[in-house]
Formats: sequence, C-alpha cells, structure tokens
Amino acid sequence: MSRPLQVALLGGGFSTDEDGLLDDWVLGHARTHRPKVCFLPTASGDAPGYTAKFLAAFRARPDCEPSVLHLFGRTLDDEALRAFVLAQDVVYVGGGNTANLLAVWRVHGVDRLLHEAYDHGTLLCGISAGANCWAQGSHTDSFGPLTHLPDGLGLLPGSVCPHYDSEPGRRPAYRSAVATGALPAGWALDDGTGALFTDGRLTETVSRTAGAHVYRVVGDGAGEVGERALPCRALNRGTGATGPHP
Repeated sequence: MSRPLQVALLGGGFSTDEDGLLDDWVLGHARTHRPKVCFLPTASGDAPGYTAKFLAAFRARPDCEPSVLHLFGRTLDDEALRAFVLAQDVVYVGGGNTANLLAVWRVHGVDRLLHEAYDHGTLLCGISAGANCWAQGSHTDSFGPLTHLPDGLGLLPGSVCPHYDSEPGRRPAYRSAVATGALPAGWALDDGTGALFTDGRLTETVSRTAGAHVYRVVGDGAGEVGERALPCRALNRGTGATGPHP
C-alpha cells in the first residue's frame, strides 16, 4: 500500500509561537511515531540564529530526531546529500526569500530530491517562504514590494499567500493577482493556521488563534475574485481540539 503524499502549509510554528501547537500538529501527521525532522533554513541564507532556534525547540521534544541541512557552506557530496534527504520523515522549511530559496535549491539539486522524498512519503512543510515553495506560484516580497511569483516546485496545484491577515497589502495584492490571472486560484493563510494537503487535495485546516482562517481564493476569469473562509479545527494543548473556530 502506497503512503499518502503530504504537504503542510504553516502560518506559525517554533519561530513565531511559544505553545508548539502547529509543530505538534505537523509531527502528528508524520509516518513514524518519532520522526526524523530536517530543517532547511535556505530562504534565510542559513541564518545561524534561525537554525539555533529550531534546534533549541526540537531538541527539547522527545517525539522527534531533529537535524539541519545547510546549503551555504555545504559539506555533503551529491550521493550523501540524496541519502540524507531521503532518510527524513519530515522536511521543515523556514521563512525568508522565496525566489532565492528556489534558486539555491535548483543549483544544488535539492528541488529534485524533495520531489523524490515526497513521492516516498516524506511530509513536506514550512512557514512563509517555506509554505510558498510547494505550489505552482505564490505571493511574495522576495523582490521588495509585494508581487506575484509564478514559480514553485509545483507539488501543490495553484498558488499560496502567507501572512494574509498580518502584513499590510497582502490581502488586496493577492486577490488582485488571482483576479487578473497573474496567479492561479489558491490558498491564503492567516498567521496561526495550518493547511494539510494529501495527494494534492486539501484534507485538513487548523488554527491556534481564534478568528484566524485559511481561505480559498478563486478568480472568475473576468477580473473578479471570490474568497471563502474555511472552517478550522481549533488546536489546544492537551485536548487536541475544541471544534471549529467561529
């Protein structure tokens, strides 16, 4: 029996939240009870502080085996790099510059390795740029002003917009990009939410913040856009859920 192919988009996690609820949720979908979790801080240029924060958060957890893959100052040859990536149960991609992330991955062949890992059941996830990268396109500030980037790994159909409720200009700019066809229909995440895709289809939406949502954003081909807030299961420490947020 083949494993489900899973991608999780995160509007939070260890880098922004102290409660660990979204990280708990992600690890709960891994294929093993004590998964190997690899952090890719490529989008931040392998920022040491970001790496240290990940290791501090995940080494404190008894339910996983954390590691970090640095591509700036890479030490692994191609064979060792492939073996390392394919050995992971979860690949967790950090935020930063989406365009730079994709370029560096392609130079090192990591884009192909992530496709291979995904096909073998590795759960792929990430926040901000680490959410953008899995789709066909995304809404990004990689070039300074907010704009559309019709580029990504294409593991998920459509486009992604992070920080939908927290960064000025995100919502109208993404809606405009979808309305004009600059980006295909997609998914927008408020901070504090998560969206799980299984075999390319949305199967679960969660939130650690009351009132925060995941949205489906679709253009009509005539310059108009529709936006639908999806019900999110509420994440709470110890109880797992209390039902949908209003």
